[in-house]
Amino acid sequence: MAPVTSERPARPTGPGLAALMAIGAVLIKLKWVLTALKLGKFTTMFASMIVSVAVYAMMFGWPFAVGFIGLLFIHEMGHAAVLKARGIAAGAPVFIPLFGAAITMRQHPPDAETEAAVGIGGPIAGTAAASLCWGVFLMTGSAFWCALAYTGFFLNLFNLLPVSPLDGGRVAGAISRWLWIPGLLLLGVSLWLRFSPILVLVAILGLMQLGGEFRRPATERARYYDVPFGARVRIAVLYFGLALFLGYASLASHDVLLRLT
Repeated sequence: MAPVTSERPARPTGPGLAALMAIGAVLIKLKWVLTALKLGKFTTMFASMIVSVAVYAMMFGWPFAVGFIGLLFIHEMGHAAVLKARGIAAGAPVFIPLFGAAITMRQHPPDAETEAAVGIGGPIAGTAAASLCWGVFLMTGSAFWCALAYTGFFLNLFNLLPVSPLDGGRVAGAISRWLWIPGLLLLGVSLWLRFSPILVLVAILGLMQLGGEFRRPATERARYYDVPFGARVRIAVLYFGLALFLGYASLASHDVLLRLT
């Protein structure tokens, strides 16, 4: 695509874009979707990637489809890098058309600090990828790269909501499990302002996670969430700092995108 602002690349806009990103963000985290897949992990990864690109291309055009899958892939690689560094066995990413992508963990993290590190690894990598797209836009003036940057910023911001099964829910557990409450309340307000089936799904899963914590033995719960104070502070600074940056970047890139189109 020529790097000029007068061109308008095929891409989702408005509610359609937000819905696509939200669906991808939520179902990225539903690990059980992949348990039925029996193919070799890399065969599955590449095959599912090609299928997903083809599906998105029919909706938004090939350039945006490839870019969107690239953003999802880098996000998942952020999770994969932390999993490998922490010695947690995991499969390769698998892409599910219209749903997103997922990496299955073959073992549960040993504690909340490790789970938080795995959880925030994806948004950090995804934010870096979106920032790179924004940098290309600044150099070229292409609305295509601006659209990809906004998509990446918003996708990763949504993922940081402190509600399970999103990444933010995993991170929040290491800071304070009380953060799950305002996360659910925020979802409730969002649903009251504008109904969305995907938000209903997130709310249901979040409530299930909250209920599961109450059923968990107290000693096991105390051990799992026994995170040193210094680690809590570091995770909190990283989490809230990233959320603030993504919030600003999403608003700024969206404003620029509206002016370009």
